[in-house]
Amino acid sequence: QVQLVESGGGLVQAGGSLRLSCAASGRTFSTSMGWFRQAPGKEREFVAAITFGGNSTYAYSVKGRFTISRDNAKNTVYLQMNSLKPEDTAIYYCTAGLFGTRGQDYPYWGQGTQVTVSS
Repeated sequence: QVQLVESGGGLVQAGGSLRLSCAASGRTFSTSMGWFRQAPGKEREFVAAITFGGNSTYAYSVKGRFTISRDNAKNTVYLQMNSLKPEDTAIYYCTAGLFGTRGQDYPYWGQGTQVTVSS
């Protein structure tokens, strides 16, 4: 199986930027990775996903502000978050699995990292 270790979360002012990193270890036949988030009292929601070859897709709410990328040599996926809004505040989860936008598409999940955006 694959293990995912996240970093880069924190507190930022509205309009600011953060970059999340997720390092994968172990072995998996899945080649896609993604990010989900969950705010208190809300449902988990899809943020972005990327295939091994670099094709990506985004939730409408983050399109144009967030960029997902990966470094396959380092087995690492990134989420560059720009123009952050308070509504982006959530726990962000790194995932690995099939290319999709549903949680069930991703068998492997990281522990989550908190992103807080102040107004």
